[in-house]
Amino acid sequence: MRPGRKVLRATLWLVFAAFFGFPLYAMADFSTRDLIAGGRTWDAWAALVTDEALYSAIVISVLLAVLTVAAMLVLLVPTMIWVRLRAPWAKNTVEFLCLLPLTIPALVIVVGLRNVYLWVTYFLGESALTLTFVYVVLVLPFAYRALDAALSAIDLRTLTEAARSLGAGWATTILRVVVPNIWSGILSAAFISIAVVLGEYTIASLSGYQTLQVAIVAIGKSDGPTSVAASLAVLVLGFILLLGLSLVTRGRRRVEGVLP
Repeated sequence: MRPGRKVLRATLWLVFAAFFGFPLYAMADFSTRDLIAGGRTWDAWAALVTDEALYSAIVISVLLAVLTVAAMLVLLVPTMIWVRLRAPWAKNTVEFLCLLPLTIPALVIVVGLRNVYLWVTYFLGESALTLTFVYVVLVLPFAYRALDAALSAIDLRTLTEAARSLGAGWATTILRVVVPNIWSGILSAAFISIAVVLGEYTIASLSGYQTLQVAIVAIGKSDGPTSVAASLAVLVLGFILLLGLSLVTRGRRRVEGVLP
């Protein structure tokens, strides 16, 4: 690499680090500042654990993110593979249905699903985790685009026909042949789904559930440092999840590279 390109790349990294890092530093500085007595305090961060309502909201949001990602992948990956292999005529219809939530306001979604949710709460109770069904609908447009790009980059038909000709069943073909080849798309879909769930406020608030974002807005009216600490914790949690997914991917690639 030429020295000029190295300098340019280093400069760009510094600019991006300052652009993204300074707001995070400001949030950390404000959340640890004692606004009354001066100095530093960790009371706002301790409240993330000691405040039962806030801690419960954090747990609920994390569980919602995990359940949404799992449900989205189970629903979308086999469907998109089946459409590409067996029903290419339905590709436009599936794409339209997956992208449709982008055009529908959150308020309309809540009102439209109210009657459906009467049955959901009747069978599953009034737990906030039932928001998983709505959040799966919300993340479909973003997850579809990520998975569609990954599937378009491989020769899906050749891979599946080769696996089937060697005696693999459909479950084995999808899990051990297709999924490793579209892992980058799955990671992208999972991460953007986590970001959407952890940042969603409107539907949870209108539905009367106490998720993390709803709790942050409520706490922000009386305790600014704690709300900022919770917001920063969400960003850090998203970074940790992304890093964990990247490490898992790197580990899979190393294992695949070692195996004959």
